[in-house]
Amino acid sequence: MPSETLRRKFGAAWPHLDERTRRIMAASEAVSLGYGGVSIVSRASGLSRKAIHKGMHELEEGEPLVGRVRRPGAGRKSITQSDPELVQTLERLIDEQTRGDPESALRWICKSTRAIARELAEQDHPASHVKVAQILHDLDYSLQSNRKTEEGADHPDRDAQFRHLNLTVKRYLRQRLPVISVDTKKKELIGNYRNAGQQWRASGEPLHVQGHDFPGPDVPRAFPYGIYDIGRNAGFVNVGTDHDTGAFAVASIRGWWRAEGRRLYPDAQKILITADGGGSNGWRLRLWKLELQRFADQAGLTVAVRHFPPGTRKWNKIEHRLFSFISSNWRGEPLRDYETIVKLIAGTATAKGLKVTCRLDRRKYPTGRNVSDEEMQRVNLERDKFHGEWNYVIKPGAKAR
Repeated sequence: MPSETLRRKFGAAWPHLDERTRRIMAASEAVSLGYGGVSIVSRASGLSRKAIHKGMHELEEGEPLVGRVRRPGAGRKSITQSDPELVQTLERLIDEQTRGDPESALRWICKSTRAIARELAEQDHPASHVKVAQILHDLDYSLQSNRKTEEGADHPDRDAQFRHLNLTVKRYLRQRLPVISVDTKKKELIGNYRNAGQQWRASGEPLHVQGHDFPGPDVPRAFPYGIYDIGRNAGFVNVGTDHDTGAFAVASIRGWWRAEGRRLYPDAQKILITADGGGSNGWRLRLWKLELQRFADQAGLTVAVRHFPPGTRKWNKIEHRLFSFISSNWRGEPLRDYETIVKLIAGTATAKGLKVTCRLDRRKYPTGRNVSDEEMQRVNLERDKFHGEWNYVIKPGAKAR
């Protein structure tokens, strides 16, 4: 019987053919058999009648697709094309769970891809856990192990503070109000010192630099204080040359407001600052709050502050959206002078449009400044009901003595 002969013929050839050559072979046999050939070949080969007719059409066209199985653009569309809101939904879904390292451009997510896929399906964006992993990889995320989430002593209200902070940020962004993430990048030695990382150079011609295991007290240092505008994906860095104090931190914020903030937000009457809990912008620091009062008075702004709970400074947006890219931009490059630092920081950019403004601040910010109880009483500060030490508002108009 012809069908049995064809079945053996196809069975011997099929393992050596791809999708297109199979249908071309089947179509050729169907044409040679004449009337009823399509049905006979379909039963013998296992191909659908539609596939065989497609092969016959390709034979009629006579245009070989050299090196291709399908025509350009053929096949099922990518899920990100058929569901253009998938990536945005995914990023919004995991936003509260992300963390970053200031020395790396990577971001981490603690939920499994299967759990994320289930939550996406609940929001009418079905995707397999394999596709979720692929999208996360393309967005520079990686799975964070439990060991690395332990950055310090856990506070029982840590997660509640994260949610409180995140809701406040979203509310301000919806109202198109300025939301900035602030912090001081680690201090940098100025001079011909080794800077971690590598750069392309001619073979056998490395840069000769000094180590900095035991730098002397007279070695100049730079204190880059960053302001990251979350809503606009823009950075402003004030490079200090003296000391990293509360006065320097607020002077950096004031510099951003005068140079960019008041132009970008001309109608703003409030501003939200997210900061970690220690350093020059720590919640215990009196000088930080006193200087914020002066800034509020000068700018006529109500300043809301949300601090990250203890041991979680790397969760601050500025760490993985600004500082990590600065570190990548100047890796392997000795920071010989302040001008070099300013140029390298200002030259930082990303594929998503990050732009950074940088300036040098040579003013003096002496340490040891004590703020008296009387001065603190003049600060027009209102604490939130939930952890008022971490969440508070400073309004313009210092209280009278």
